[in-house]
Amino acid sequence: MSVLLDVKNLTTQFNTEAGIVKAVNDVSFQLNEQEIIGLVGESGCGKSVSQLSVMQLISAPGKITNGEVNFEGRNLLDYESNSDEMRAIRGGKIAMIFQEPMTSLNPTLTIGRQLTEMLELHLNMTKEAARERAVELLKQVGISGAESRLDDYPHNFSGGMRQRVMIAIGLSCNPRILIADEPTTALDVTTQAQLLELMKDMVSKYNASLVIVTHNLGVVARYAHRIYIMYAGNIVESGTTEEIFANPQHPYTKGLLKCIPRLDEEKGRKLVPIEGLPPNLINMKSSCAFAPRCSERLERCLTEAAPPLRDIGNGHYVGCFEK
Repeated sequence: MSVLLDVKNLTTQFNTEAGIVKAVNDVSFQLNEQEIIGLVGESGCGKSVSQLSVMQLISAPGKITNGEVNFEGRNLLDYESNSDEMRAIRGGKIAMIFQEPMTSLNPTLTIGRQLTEMLELHLNMTKEAARERAVELLKQVGISGAESRLDDYPHNFSGGMRQRVMIAIGLSCNPRILIADEPTTALDVTTQAQLLELMKDMVSKYNASLVIVTHNLGVVARYAHRIYIMYAGNIVESGTTEEIFANPQHPYTKGLLKCIPRLDEEKGRKLVPIEGLPPNLINMKSSCAFAPRCSERLERCLTEAAPPLRDIGNGHYVGCFEK
């Protein structure tokens, strides 16, 4: 597989009155063609900000201070965030499904207008052709009565239906990459499963690659080929899905796995939460960010920064001191 997206040493920070927040700190990851990867971690660990940085959707007081986002032979960070080049890439080449569809969809515009706008802008379609394509897209994502529903507003749809509309908008211009940021938040379990299967099928149909941003390891277990584990703005472990689940190496990854029920373990096993809270990212100490919550910490973990990711074989990388 050839590399489609290559992010290197990405750093994004927010300047606040209390200090500098390094929301994304020297993060690197790759996405191959027609691949699904999962970006996993607790809330506030930098997952969403890293993907917004890829799209250059960071606004003040946030700023991308370092790194490269290489896509189709170009570093996207060389472009201004509101340049014609970046606008052509957003939606046209890289699309994003945002976490909350009710706030992502414009409540004052019909669903049809929000779909056709993308098609007219990126594919230069006429209004008539764009409307026909919009009907086709709504049918593909499982919305019945698609033609009449084009004239409805977001509030006329349920949460699951709005998320289906967001998937249709995201895939409308046949992007090469689709980023799904917590795509199943606040949806019931049945709807979650339907939407994840839909995204998997649509990505396969359009030969696209998919990034799933989530805190739910159960989601990526089924759908992702590779997983990146994030904590406090850093990637602490990465590898194939099989490797991460069968042979977790970082104490944080082990903690996440203990928090979820598994079919391959004995009945009656209690779920074990990770004690404590994620650190305050303002003016971080020069020690391992996970050390205060870690049951395997060494003395050096409290005084030294966590080491960079090291290769432990089978495409598996971990950023932790050897025990």
